[in-house]
Amino acid sequence: MSVQVELHNHFPNFSLDMDFTLERGVLGLLGPSGCGKSMTLRCISGVERPGMGKIILEGRVLLDTRKHICLPPQRRRVGHLFQSYALFPNMTVEQNLLCGIGRKHPQREQKLAALLDQFQLTPLRQLRPAQLSGGQQQRCALARCLGAEPELLLLDEPFSALDAHLRTLLQLQLQEHLTQFRRPSILVTHDRDEAYLLCDQIAVMDRGRVLLLGEKEEVFRHPGSPTAARLTGCKNVVPALSAGPHSVFVPGWGVTLTTAEPVPEGLSHIGVRAHDFLPVSAPGENCIPLSGGRVTEYPFEWNALLDTHGGALLHWKVSKTHLEGQTRPQVPAFLHISPEKLLLLTE
Repeated sequence: MSVQVELHNHFPNFSLDMDFTLERGVLGLLGPSGCGKSMTLRCISGVERPGMGKIILEGRVLLDTRKHICLPPQRRRVGHLFQSYALFPNMTVEQNLLCGIGRKHPQREQKLAALLDQFQLTPLRQLRPAQLSGGQQQRCALARCLGAEPELLLLDEPFSALDAHLRTLLQLQLQEHLTQFRRPSILVTHDRDEAYLLCDQIAVMDRGRVLLLGEKEEVFRHPGSPTAARLTGCKNVVPALSAGPHSVFVPGWGVTLTTAEPVPEGLSHIGVRAHDFLPVSAPGENCIPLSGGRVTEYPFEWNALLDTHGGALLHWKVSKTHLEGQTRPQVPAFLHISPEKLLLLTE
């Protein structure tokens, strides 16, 4: 199974310009609110029509504006799980699922029973959406999508309305369902941890376009640009200048750092993830001197916002399990960063 997507549409604040192919697994669209993630899904499912574009799903042309082809949503065989779940409020769980299965399915009742069992909905089959919890509504909506036996599954921020505990539980359940689905899926999220857990590939989006697309490990290891680094959760993205084949000068921190990888042409910033620093008491290679700062406590870690000699702030995170008996981390004299942990970024 594969899906090829090419979309172009103009809006007052930005233009949507998407061009990607998904051959397998789950693709995560990761980006801030308003960058075009949900609009991309709506165009793929046929809810919205772009000004220009082409969508090909397993050799079937769903959309080709140049050839005036635009299949309606019901003919696309695309399952779309909306952020609001969009269950029919006047129907029971059972009736909602039957709408997904359709009247002409040769084993309609057997399919219904299987879905009710798979998604733990059998005891809820006669309840209406208003009588269900958020997690139950999500399971019902996902079961309805899969009941239609789609060739592509679209998931639009399916956990945004859930509390943290329920979100974690349902993420694990969805991970299992996506593995069993065995067809391409696209997940919209602005949560980097969610994207990493559920997706095989990640497309980092900003202002209607893809900045970076690749295997999730590679995207987090080499985000490439300052914007992509920030969107993948990097707290320290600071301007930098090339100081040699394997060294960079960081004016904001007042230090020159050694890099493991060759400094790329056009380097504009370096990135350091907040948990990659190590506190040290003496100066040395890749040590950043500190002059103070503020430490904030969270349930399982400490977050520090530290002052550097160059004037720019530095974000440092340390797990409480690494404090070796300390009740509160002290601001160290220096923080060390390994050359392998430096992200080299270009605009």
